[in-house]
Order: sequence, then C-alpha cells, then structure tokens
Amino acid sequence: MTNHNKGLHTSLIKDEAYRMGFEFVGISKAEQMQDEARRLEEWLNKGYHGEMSYMENHFDKRVDPTKLVPGAKTVISLMYNYYPEKEQEDTEAPKLAKYAYGKDYHFVIKHKLKDLVHFIEDKIGAIDGRVFVDSAPVMERDWAKRSGIGWVGKNTLLINPKRGSYFFIAEIISDLDLEPDGPIKDYCGTCTKCIDACPTDAIPKEGYVVDGSKCISYFTIELKEEIPKELKGNFENWMFGCDICQDVCPWNRFSKPHSEPAFKPHDDLLIMTKKEWEEITEDVFKKIFKGSAVKRTKFKGLKRNISFLKE
Repeated sequence: MTNHNKGLHTSLIKDEAYRMGFEFVGISKAEQMQDEARRLEEWLNKGYHGEMSYMENHFDKRVDPTKLVPGAKTVISLMYNYYPEKEQEDTEAPKLAKYAYGKDYHFVIKHKLKDLVHFIEDKIGAIDGRVFVDSAPVMERDWAKRSGIGWVGKNTLLINPKRGSYFFIAEIISDLDLEPDGPIKDYCGTCTKCIDACPTDAIPKEGYVVDGSKCISYFTIELKEEIPKELKGNFENWMFGCDICQDVCPWNRFSKPHSEPAFKPHDDLLIMTKKEWEEITEDVFKKIFKGSAVKRTKFKGLKRNISFLKE
C-alpha cells in the first residue's frame, strides 16, 4: 500500500471515530512490547495483583498483539468520555465510581467499535481484526500511550492534556496498515497529589505503579471474601470502585461532561440518601443497576461493602 493510501485510510478512520463520539484516536504499530513485558512481570512478581489471578494468564498475548490477531500490523486506540454532569447528591452517602453510573461500558463501547469495523470494511475492504474493551489480555494504557492520546500518570491512569483521565480506553487490533502516531510527553512533573491522597497507600512514593492488592477498587469489586478488618476507616466512603486518585489530579480540571445517553445514571441513583443505601433491597439494586457494571459485585457484594463502611 502506498503511503498516500495509508494516510487517507488513517484520516478516514479517525474522522469516523470522532463522528461516533470517541474523543481521541491514536494509531500505533502492532509489535511486541519488550519494556512493558518486563514491567508487567515485575508487578506480578511483587504480588500487586492480589487475588486477581487472571492477570497472570496469557502473558504472551498481553505483550504481543500478533498472538491475539495473527498478522496484526496496527493497534487503533480510542478514548470515550464518561465524566458525569452531576454526582451523588448526599455527601454522606456511600460512593460509587463515576464510570459505573450508567450502563456497562463493555457493551456500549464494543457496539460502537463493531460499527467502526463495519465502516472500515465498507470503505477500505475486508480486514482481519478484533475489538477490545477492557475484556481481554490487552495492555490498553500502554497502547494508548504509544499512540500519543495521553501519557500514563503516576496513578497509572492514562491522562490526556486536554481532557484529563475520565475515559474508557478501547482498541481495534488488525492487519490494516495505517500511519502510526508517536507518544507524547509525560506532564506529571513533580506533582504527587494522587500518591498523597490515596488512603490505603496503594501508590508507592515514586508513583507510576499501583499495588492492586491495596487499592479500594480491588477490595470493593475484585475481592470475594471479607474485607480485612484493619482497613476499617480507610475507604473514605467508597462502596464500589474509587475515584480519589482521579478526583485530585489537576489535569481533571479540564474534564467535560459526556454526552452519551447510555451513561446517564438511573433517575434514583444520584438522589439516594445514606440511609437508603444502607437499607437497599435486592429489588432496588436490580432496578437501579440494570445493565450496569455494578452487577459484577452482585447485591451481596455491594451490601458487604456498605456494611463495611457503616460498622
């Protein structure tokens, strides 16, 4: 393929992705990730994944996209905004991470990616490719970083200098040959706000790594047993996930509310009081979290988290 065609195809795909509501799109060459593989190995060896044993699986696929899509040439990384217009009203109520306010992002974004692949096939021709939304062994933040749509901050989240970090990241890995973008500079500088604010010390003082086994999101979503008693009083009222290291990040002053109808919370969600959360029934749980990512922790798990905050 000529460079002219590569450029045209790249522009065509980016324009359509923007039209579909993705805010940032970047391209990187599909190749083995040497440095990232070493870092992942180190992270696993330190036991930072806690009981998330699935993180140990498919190591080779995580660091080599051609193992996921044979003949892969390109990784398209896309960012989709989820920053809400309004937050929970009762400041005393147990808190929910903002990404979980609306419908489960896995389905919403995967649907958009499939539409984008149809568009590519319609305009450019058949491709061999797969779409990913936080659901397979793909190092999405590292690919996004390589494609220049952000840098990976000290809190290990992808930060875009124009819009902050309240984004879902998705990828299309395919055999399509496109024009790659380069990475951008890291703008964290000397700031340590995310490190200082984490109540469970999940981010070591040098930053750029998170001990997953100490993270509030891990305890409230991934951990299936009882939450260790010694952590009582350290959760700052988070019942599902945690946004502390994003909320304090200066780059998130540039966040703008999303315009995705599927991410609008159920009418009752933001107005529920502390007492209503503490007395939540399974019927209310099913109604409020229908099609939501919160279903992952199940009613029993959410009740456990709320009780842990209450006692």
